[in-house]
Amino acid sequence: MKLGFVGLGIMGESMALNLVKKSNTEVYVFDFVKEKVQELVAEGAIAASSGKEVAENADIVFTSVPKATHVKAVHEEIYPVVKEGQIFVDMSTIAPKDSIALGEEMSKRRAYFLDSPVVKSKQAAIDGTLGIYVGGPKEQFEVIKPFLEMIGSAVVYMGTNGKGLVMKICHNMLVGEIQNGVNEMMVLANQNGINWEDFSAAIDIGGGKNFYLETKGKAIGTQDFTTAFSVENMYKDVNIAGEMISEQGLDLPGTKLVQAVYQSAMDKDFGGEDFSATFKIVSDQ
Repeated sequence: MKLGFVGLGIMGESMALNLVKKSNTEVYVFDFVKEKVQELVAEGAIAASSGKEVAENADIVFTSVPKATHVKAVHEEIYPVVKEGQIFVDMSTIAPKDSIALGEEMSKRRAYFLDSPVVKSKQAAIDGTLGIYVGGPKEQFEVIKPFLEMIGSAVVYMGTNGKGLVMKICHNMLVGEIQNGVNEMMVLANQNGINWEDFSAAIDIGGGKNFYLETKGKAIGTQDFTTAFSVENMYKDVNIAGEMISEQGLDLPGTKLVQAVYQSAMDKDFGGEDFSATFKIVSDQ
């Protein structure tokens, strides 16, 4: 069974590399940045000149691109060559409704589409320890699961198409809310003479212990916002959550606060920095 991978960005590059190293099959790769393609070729991948060429050669095609517009562009390109029974796995984070629409279009061609967004950061992508939420037809999930397990250490089937993305958006909004609470309390502690090291150590022994503080406490304390997952990407995700909340007539005040913090971060041109840089917004306020 031949594989394909379109999109070799911050996360996609490492995910594709894990497939190349572990799958024991041909892996066709494409990205507009030719250097990224050549790096994968050096590891054993096969270069493709387009997403269409990937789809022409692979039985299972993975995509990892920034936005829904990019996923749609890939699909528009490959529709003429889609084969019956082919499986397309999108690992991007887009709105669930967009994923459902893409799945419907693919089913018209007697092919299958699954959303498989990932959680955790670049290092987890390198290590092959990402968390992966999957939405789509169960039978095809069983087909792709062994390959997803080469990319992530935890693969969870959430239900029909779009459900993987619903879970991813809920996850990232929850991270945003936890993150904002940590940011605010670090500011309060600092204003009362407690440094970030002591703050982190003290939280670690109580009920407030959390993954965000464990992984970002030092970055905040030292003001080193080297990007593992950008403000811009998180901004996209929390706004997808905001749209879902609005469409369903819910009133969730904490989510509005998170959206406002990210809007301020984007307004101040922090988009390319790590999402922990939102600490600067809370601190300034």
